[in-house]
Amino acid sequence: MRRLSIPYDDRVIVGMENSDDAGVYRLTDDIALINTVDFFTPIVDDPFVFGQIAVANGLSDVYAMGGRPITAMNIVCFPTGVFSLNVLGRILEGGLNVLKEAGVQLLGGHSVEDDELKYGVAVTGICHPDRVLKNRGLKDGDALVLTKPLGTGIIGTALKAGESDSAALAPFIETMRTLNRDAAAVLEGFEVHACTDITGFGLMGHLREMLADDGLEVSIEAARLPLLPGAVEGAALGFVPGGLYRNRDHVGPLCAIDPNVRRELADIAFDPQTSGGLLVALPAAESEGLVEELHRRGVKAAVRIGAVTRSQQPAIRLL
Repeated sequence: MRRLSIPYDDRVIVGMENSDDAGVYRLTDDIALINTVDFFTPIVDDPFVFGQIAVANGLSDVYAMGGRPITAMNIVCFPTGVFSLNVLGRILEGGLNVLKEAGVQLLGGHSVEDDELKYGVAVTGICHPDRVLKNRGLKDGDALVLTKPLGTGIIGTALKAGESDSAALAPFIETMRTLNRDAAAVLEGFEVHACTDITGFGLMGHLREMLADDGLEVSIEAARLPLLPGAVEGAALGFVPGGLYRNRDHVGPLCAIDPNVRRELADIAFDPQTSGGLLVALPAAESEGLVEELHRRGVKAAVRIGAVTRSQQPAIRLL
């Protein structure tokens, strides 16, 4: 896509230039449309739960942009020779369950027969044009707050190998099918400078997208990272997805890892997430209040994980 010369008209608020979470288009002086699409292969065995997770993941991009999702269209790739249509029905029921929870209207969708099962949604949301949140905008003195625990990629890999502790399954599923709606609503009362949701690029990869060449560096405290049960154990046993290595390559020398940081924590920082939390940059003086309000609204994993400071060159430091 980067090779395409895409003409933008003057109503485009967010296009492809900074790899943001969704596109944003000004419809009127008071309304902007947010558009996003995401679909993927199953991460769990239960088709209903898979549908829930896929939709929660798709809606997350709208919340990360400061918007409210309003409509969705299903996207289905289905191998009819492998699974019965009852499986597809349960996937769609799971997706509809989360759409109803989010107050989003399902309008239809499109399906194709494929060798591999995939499901997701195209989502349209709205927001005020002046209140769009972007992944760029970090400022010297900002704090970074993360709203969900990390480790879904590692735990998912261990589960596929039949090696994950059964006690890790429930929190693994629950975090992925939990909407970022409540966290996004809390942000409306704070001076947010930048926001993104943590998905396939992992924490470090999404930090790379947030960090422009503007004389800033990000420091992340590894010991403060919120972790899913079983994530450290899975990393220690080597159950790391291939996407983790691609994320390391994507970030490259921009990231410096302190030698005292445990290898497992460093792996988790690059772990590709599914339906992860919001990563929020705001003035440090407001970060404690944000975390307290998130906890009050039920976002229990929310924690301040790092800070943004001036630097001679961009860098991400895991300390």
